[in-house]
Amino acid sequence: MSEKNRDGKRTARQRLAAEREKQKSAEKRRRSLIVGASVICVLALAAVIGVIAANAGKNKASSDAGPVVAPSGAQGKDSLAIPVGKDGAKSTLTIWEDFRCPACQAFETAYRPTLHELVDAGKLRIEYHLVRLIDGNLGGTGSLRAANAAACAQDAGKFRDYHDTLYSHQPKETDDAFASNAKLITLAGKVGGLDTPAFQKCVNAGTHDSWVNRSQKAFQGGGFSGTPTVLLGGKNIYQDQTMSPAKLKQMVESADQG
Repeated sequence: MSEKNRDGKRTARQRLAAEREKQKSAEKRRRSLIVGASVICVLALAAVIGVIAANAGKNKASSDAGPVVAPSGAQGKDSLAIPVGKDGAKSTLTIWEDFRCPACQAFETAYRPTLHELVDAGKLRIEYHLVRLIDGNLGGTGSLRAANAAACAQDAGKFRDYHDTLYSHQPKETDDAFASNAKLITLAGKVGGLDTPAFQKCVNAGTHDSWVNRSQKAFQGGGFSGTPTVLLGGKNIYQDQTMSPAKLKQMVESADQG
């Protein structure tokens, strides 16, 4: 065998050996990537499970909120309505609201002066139903906590003023600030005579949580599409594109005169 042939075979063996090493290195990197990806997936799955477990815990806490305690003076089926105004008023406005709902705030801002005028004149009675729709849509407990606090204000005879205060200080829909009982108690300080030990105890204990949950179930069972749902004589006037505070006032005053 010539020297040239021997050199050629040696070079071929070296190339094969180098190729085998390259393949081994590639295989090693592939295995490392697979292991790494598996670890990431496991961690991600663990995180998802953790979130699910946390939310399940929150849902469980909400559903296991103790006995249903209706606020003082609540009326209607299952005592789910908080009345504002005289019982003898000829018109009754039924409002389903969520304190985290920006559309509810918009309604309150536009209609509040007219509603107060009609209620104070004895021409309109309002039945408020408090729900926690945003909690279910975006997560959190701000709707529940605020509704419970409003029910506690009803116990103290301060519902309307506190109701208006909550909407005047409503956080952004995605900001679950009302989940803080401390914040709700601080806002109670803006309503004369409301921030008492009894009110604070009611808020912190979640006394009316189960009542709010029952109201939410009634809302879902009623087939309503969203909040606010505003009914006058059983008709959803909030869906009427021509409705305005002036038109509502005219309707209520006409009924009062009739």
